[in-house]
Amino acid sequence: MTTLDELTADPHPVLARLRAATPVAWVPVLDGWLVTGYGLAQQVMRDAATFTVDDPRFSTATVVGPSMLSLDGAVHARHRDPFVPPFRPAPVRDRYAAFVAKSTAGLIDALLPRGAAELRADFAGPLALSVVADALGLTGVDASAVRTWYAALVASVSAVTAGSPPTPEGAAAFRELGEHVHRTIADPSSDSLLTGIDLEQDEIVANAAVLMFGGIDTTESMIANLVLHLLSHPDALAAVRADRTLLPNAIEESLRFEPAASVVDRYATRDVTIAGADIARGDLVRVSIAGANRDPAVFAAPDTFDVHRPNARVNLAFALGPHFCLGARLARVEAEIAMTALLDRMPRLRLAEPVTPSGLVFRKPPTLPVRWD
Repeated sequence: MTTLDELTADPHPVLARLRAATPVAWVPVLDGWLVTGYGLAQQVMRDAATFTVDDPRFSTATVVGPSMLSLDGAVHARHRDPFVPPFRPAPVRDRYAAFVAKSTAGLIDALLPRGAAELRADFAGPLALSVVADALGLTGVDASAVRTWYAALVASVSAVTAGSPPTPEGAAAFRELGEHVHRTIADPSSDSLLTGIDLEQDEIVANAAVLMFGGIDTTESMIANLVLHLLSHPDALAAVRADRTLLPNAIEESLRFEPAASVVDRYATRDVTIAGADIARGDLVRVSIAGANRDPAVFAAPDTFDVHRPNARVNLAFALGPHFCLGARLARVEAEIAMTALLDRMPRLRLAEPVTPSGLVFRKPPTLPVRWD
């Protein structure tokens, strides 16, 4: 019997057993189906007509309202399409890369004299937060306010997921966010990506909250996992130090090896059978990104961290289909700039103690204590 403790602490042995025996398995502790095969994960994520996010049980919509995260079909495209241009290659390079580099340098400047740090709280988290705050560009708002709103909204979504009503603190944070979004949209001097969006103002507010969800926790986790994987594998670290052109592939391999978001949820819109599993209309279908990313039919020696892996980039860490992560390109840029700076400026960067990722949905090391000379 699969337990929540197993799926939270180290899901990979369980996922391997399920993938080999029943790649679409009913897991009672999740009250839903778990998809662990690579091809099956692709099938589910691409077929929004059969496997949708548009369901009353989707907790984020309860807190922030309908958004690109919780809609499908034409209405999903209407919410998502206006936000695509800022995350294309040229804007990411021209608008965000310099800001990421400047923020990274400032954070490292503050850390260098200490010789030791907890890199999740002192570096990865603040960097991800600063980039989201800069992208939103809310008039009169700094990163600390964004952090406060984000924490309250996440707590409210977690409460709804656990069967409780949204929290008063989450409702207050969403109201404050909305007030500042409205103010920003009306500010002719604003360069926020929220300006010029052809949506109703309440829809813009909901999607602004979604951009916070997508850009803070997952990017923090992505950077923390990358640092952990390289520092835990001396040969891989030495290879990247000797040949920095390996770093982009090391990032892809880290995403494959331990994706920041280990699962994505869908709900069946009709009775359907896949891989011998009879899924009923309304059933929760949880796609295990972590399981798909270690499918031996696609990735040789999947439990080995290999920065030379030739097909690392076909990992599913940013999902697939209509809900492919909007900010994937920016997240990769953040990770590459951050890791390059750490390697350049912190000689003999190393773990201060062994740590391992954990988490049922979002997987990252609880802390990341490091030292350098």
